Amino acid sequence: PGPAGPDPVARKDLSALNLDEAPAAGTPVEPARSTGLRVEHIARSFGARQVVRDVSLTLQRGEVAGLLGPNGAGKSTLINILAGVVNKTGGTAAIWGRDIDHDPRDARAALGVVPQEIVADVFFTPREALEVQAGFYGVPAKERRSDELLAALGLSDKAHAYVRALSGGMKRRLMVAKALVHNPPVLILDEPTAGVDVELRRQLWEYVRRINAEGVTILLTTHYLEEAQELCDTIAIMNRGEVVACEPTPQLLRRLDTRNVIVTPDVAQTPPPVLNGFDVAARPNGAFAVTYRKGKSSVEQVLAAVRAAGITIADITTEDPDLEDVFLALTYGDADQVSPTRD
Repeated sequence: PGPAGPDPVARKDLSALNLDEAPAAGTPVEPARSTGLRVEHIARSFGARQVVRDVSLTLQRGEVAGLLGPNGAGKSTLINILAGVVNKTGGTAAIWGRDIDHDPRDARAALGVVPQEIVADVFFTPREALEVQAGFYGVPAKERRSDELLAALGLSDKAHAYVRALSGGMKRRLMVAKALVHNPPVLILDEPTAGVDVELRRQLWEYVRRINAEGVTILLTTHYLEEAQELCDTIAIMNRGEVVACEPTPQLLRRLDTRNVIVTPDVAQTPPPVLNGFDVAARPNGAFAVTYRKGKSSVEQVLAAVRAAGITIADITTEDPDLEDVFLALTYGDADQVSPTRD
């Protein structure tokens, strides 16, 4: 007898995942059809050590969400659970309405993952790498988008060069292309700009915005907090395996009721002055920042305290808290917080 034919399940039309059709009979149905990614009470333990604890998240379709946290917070473990690489020890999750336990094949087909590590055969060309990846997902040859993805990510001129000859930034973009070969409606980016220069980072984010505008739901992890603040509609912060905050970005930024007044004095203040009732920190060129709580003090009270210290003010500006301030308050603000590099 001749060789067996292709697996009909593996060769199913992946484009159908973008439709709102009902899952097969017996498959758990997600309550909200507008949900792109749902995680409920996910847990994972390695022996006695629990690295993911009762994590719940919901991403609406077409949303860009950030997943932030110190090293060792459990972000990559959670991503690996969603990708089917790590088994969870509790909870449920669904990707584009497909439960990862009851419908794992469709759930994985609905998901593209760009991992932290660069994973590519150095003896393949970028185009060959995309063709092989598409083959893994059973994408028919006539439906493959290898050249389109290479062009979109600025790799057309390297399509036939060996991967080992690409720069680090080009390899990162190739990883994004590999995650998109099967046209997934949900994309996870795990530290996609680590080690990437400013221009390549800008190009990558332009493409991410473009595919999001086309309807792709995106979950981003990054240590570049300014990127998350600019790109994400919602931000979740993990600390020691738990989600300590998950809110729309503007709402999260309002968590801190502090504000800084940056005072530039006539005469440089080194060290900065001591002002009763306010925290004071040095700034460059002899300036200093005075932090006050908006509900308890005012800019006028700050200026009065500065004048009472005998300082003549040349200029002032104000600063509202940014994502870094909120992140530090929710993670390293805990006195019992372990070292961020400890696993």
